[in-house]
Amino acid sequence: MSHSDAKNIMVYVETVSDTPLNGGLEILTKAHKLAAARGEEVIAVLIGSNLEHAANTAIMAGADKVILVTKDNYEMEVYEAILTRLAEKYKPSLILSAGTLVGKDILPLVAGNLTTGCAVDVMEITDKDGNFVFTCPVYGGTVLNDLVIKGTPAVAAVRSGAFEKELVVERTGEIIKEQVGVENTVRAKIVEVVNEMAETVNLEEAQVIVSGGRGMGNKENFRLVEELALACHGVVGATRPAIEAEWVPRSHQVGQSGKIVAPKLYIACGISGATQHVSGMIGSGYIVAVNKDEDAPIFDIADVGIVGDVVKVVPLLIEEIKKIQSL
Repeated sequence: MSHSDAKNIMVYVETVSDTPLNGGLEILTKAHKLAAARGEEVIAVLIGSNLEHAANTAIMAGADKVILVTKDNYEMEVYEAILTRLAEKYKPSLILSAGTLVGKDILPLVAGNLTTGCAVDVMEITDKDGNFVFTCPVYGGTVLNDLVIKGTPAVAAVRSGAFEKELVVERTGEIIKEQVGVENTVRAKIVEVVNEMAETVNLEEAQVIVSGGRGMGNKENFRLVEELALACHGVVGATRPAIEAEWVPRSHQVGQSGKIVAPKLYIACGISGATQHVSGMIGSGYIVAVNKDEDAPIFDIADVGIVGDVVKVVPLLIEEIKKIQSL
């Protein structure tokens, strides 16, 4: 795609149960500010069914136009083909999506189709001399690297929680229904869907996450993490050692090989602070850590650190929280 022809920012907004995920809405708010400074528009893309309400929410978050494409079920190759066709038609200078599993599935494929580059786990986007600069963590999050994609459009998957969502009720926009032909694009065939018999968890959308690590000791003690999460009206997270010990299902894993999260409150119980885990939750608004090792790396990033036996401290936290809630 010619650089001179490219204009506007396209954002794929993922939906679950006909509702847009916060990650996509956060990106729309950021995209609106970037596009306004360039005198351009934001084009949101929603794929699914019965998404008219979601389209209006996307407009409130910053979209000038919303493209609706009807598709009953998620198929990676179909979605990436749809986004590719829309990019070829509307010629955006930038394509964004939340860095969810779906976003990380389809965006690199879209970038490959358009012969351009794709940045992942983006934490900031700036406009410098007409080029988009993407700030991404490298070396396990210990270094922040600025990246410029020379190809057009630039494609990037953004870390959830990187930007603040702003919904403006008075904002208006245009809703466009598109029919995109993507025949003969599916190379994989779904032969069976197996539902995991476990609590459904959406870590990326959670405002409060209570995570447990190896320091919890055993599965019975890990139940304290679940009780604290319940008391805080939050969800349960875990480190890889806790997952591998089968104390909690893999869907709860936070870290480089799990979910990248940015809740308002993150409580780390018995977590030492290994880089693999910290890089997945460093964007949290407020971090509380409980660990018996006063030299644990987790205390270097915690807003509040409690040095003590997690099995003794957590029950006290639960008790105090319940007292406050009963007032």
